[in-house]
Amino acid sequence: MRHLLFALLLWPAVAQAQSALSAQEFDALTQGKTFTYAENGEAYGAEEYLPDRRVRWSFLDGKCKEGRWWEENGQICFIYEDNPMPQCWTFFDGARGLTARFENDPAATELYAVDRSDEPLMCLGPEIGV
Repeated sequence: MRHLLFALLLWPAVAQAQSALSAQEFDALTQGKTFTYAENGEAYGAEEYLPDRRVRWSFLDGKCKEGRWWEENGQICFIYEDNPMPQCWTFFDGARGLTARFENDPAATELYAVDRSDEPLMCLGPEIGV
């Protein structure tokens, strides 16, 4: 029991000791895949990683946002069609799988991949109204 408690106490330090993925490592891991992410056990969203550092994001509501990513100061930054402000993350690939820490507000969000698929992200067509 003490070993389990020690491991749980040590886990945050081990997670911090991981090396962040470089742009090349991130691209090699994600391109052509769709990852579904969770936060604190709850579904958060999914992102499809396309060629040429393009992405498609959804909060799992069928609405998708097109975007692109680049590396800046060791972080992977994203910009989407509906938001001109870069969203920068530090990605890690370790024992827990792919994890991402939001660097714009590190206390706010840490995501972890719960699924990886070769299938494209499901997006509904454009809304048509009167």
